[in-house]
Amino acid sequence: MHVMLDLETMATSSHAAIVAIGAVLFEPDTGIISSNFYRIVDLEDAAKFGELDAGTVKWWILQSEATRQVFSSDEQVVSLSRALVDFSEWLEEHQQHERDTPQVWGNGAGFDCVILRNAFESTALPVPWKFWHERDARTVVELGRSILGYDPKRNMPFDGVVHNALADAQHQAKYVSAIIQLLAER
Repeated sequence: MHVMLDLETMATSSHAAIVAIGAVLFEPDTGIISSNFYRIVDLEDAAKFGELDAGTVKWWILQSEATRQVFSSDEQVVSLSRALVDFSEWLEEHQQHERDTPQVWGNGAGFDCVILRNAFESTALPVPWKFWHERDARTVVELGRSILGYDPKRNMPFDGVVHNALADAQHQAKYVSAIIQLLAER
C-alpha cells in the first residue's frame, strides 16, 4: 500500500504547524490512484502544536486567492487531533491485512513525513506507519531527471490548484508513478 502525502504548513521546520493534509492511495507500477484524503486544520489549533514562521506566512500572503482558500474554505475545518485521527482511520480502512503497512511518500526526506510524524507525537496519538516505510518523492524525481531526462515540472501538466494539499498529493503520485514505470522499462 503506497500513500502519497502532502501537507500545507505555516513553517518549513520539522515541527511546522499543519493547516492541511492531503493524501492519496496509489500504485506506482500502474499509476492508479484509488482513494483520496483531505482535511483542513484550524490554524489556531494547529499553532498550539506546531511552529509558524514569518517567512512562510509572507509566502502564503503572496499566493493566489485559490491557494489561500485553505484559510477561508467552506469545507469543514477540524482540529489537528481530529485530522490525525481521521487520517489514521483512512489508512486503516484501506489496509488489506494487518501486515499491510503503508509506504508513506512525502516530497522531501525531511518534510511531509517528518512533520506529520511530529504532529502525531505532539498530540500523543500513535503514528500509523513505521519510520522505515517512509519514501521520498524528490529522490525519484532526481532519478527521473538524471537517468531518464524526464522532469515532471516540465513534462507533466498540473491539474488543480497548486499548493492545495490534495491536488499536490495527486500530482506527486502521478509523477512518481510515471518515473518508476519509465525506470522499469529500461
